[in-house]
Amino acid sequence: MATTFPFSAIVGQDEMKLAILIAAVDPRIGGVLVLGDRGTGKSTAVRALAALLPPMRSVVGCRYGCDPAEGQPCCEECAALKAAGKPLKTHLVPVPVVDLPLGATEDRVVGALDLERALSQGVKAFEPGLLARANRGFLYIDEVNLLEDHLVDLLIDVAASGENVVEREGLSVRHPARFVLVGSGNPEEGELRPQLLDRFGLSVEVRTPGDLASRVEVVRRRDDFERDPAGFTEQWKKEGDKTRRRVVSARARLDGVAVPEAARERASQLCMALGTDGLRGDMTLIRAARALAALQGDAAVTDAHFRQVAGPALRHRLRRNPLDDAGSSVRVDRAVAELMGA
Repeated sequence: MATTFPFSAIVGQDEMKLAILIAAVDPRIGGVLVLGDRGTGKSTAVRALAALLPPMRSVVGCRYGCDPAEGQPCCEECAALKAAGKPLKTHLVPVPVVDLPLGATEDRVVGALDLERALSQGVKAFEPGLLARANRGFLYIDEVNLLEDHLVDLLIDVAASGENVVEREGLSVRHPARFVLVGSGNPEEGELRPQLLDRFGLSVEVRTPGDLASRVEVVRRRDDFERDPAGFTEQWKKEGDKTRRRVVSARARLDGVAVPEAARERASQLCMALGTDGLRGDMTLIRAARALAALQGDAAVTDAHFRQVAGPALRHRLRRNPLDDAGSSVRVDRAVAELMGA
């Protein structure tokens, strides 16, 4: 029986769906932060996309889901097998979606070393945590703005390095931990720490549908799905297959999408006009525009792509301006219009 609501059947929330698709095409963008009302399909969209994506090839028996392809980061065990020239048995597995609960302990997140076994038997026994399970998939944090500070620091380090390192009493374990970080929350319940906020590549805002027709359609589709999950999923299978092909094709053509020098200058001009700190905004804007171009089958990045991704890529990087009480989305739209025209 189907248990995941189809991605293509989600009503509205176009900016959120596009941001998640872009992050799926190019995970280097850094994940997606979804802010807004409860019950607007945030977690549904993440799980639906993961279920939609083609399965990934993984090493059989590897607890970290290592990629067997040459040049890809892998754990110590898989690295040793590759170095010895031994063939790796592989199989296809679903793209993982792992929830990180707010009350999780550090050992549950990063994994735990069995010190007693290590000291008595000389065996480096390691119990992988949530970061290991999320490798090459999605790590989803609901109410991310309420996450404890020590877990925030931990996530920042792992997100920057793509590797999880656990060290206890002279013992050390390393394994790849590359995932698309997706966080959701309600801004009214607290703000994110700036260090974590900056790590999210894209930030989108979702709202409860304001028109009657959309609300009725959301309720109708959800009700139809709950009464007959398999039938409803089959009804949307054609659209789902189409979206899957778009993502797979976009990944294949991503590196071939040209970014003209004029486009690079345009991205930096926009970031300078908005006063964003650092250069992460410039890089994210270009990467997101390139991924969007790949999704749309375009050969090169243009102003049209920047217009679509400027809000998600930059709105959460703006400093408060006491002389301008406009919201960050308004400020980005205004800067885009001044630089690129309507």
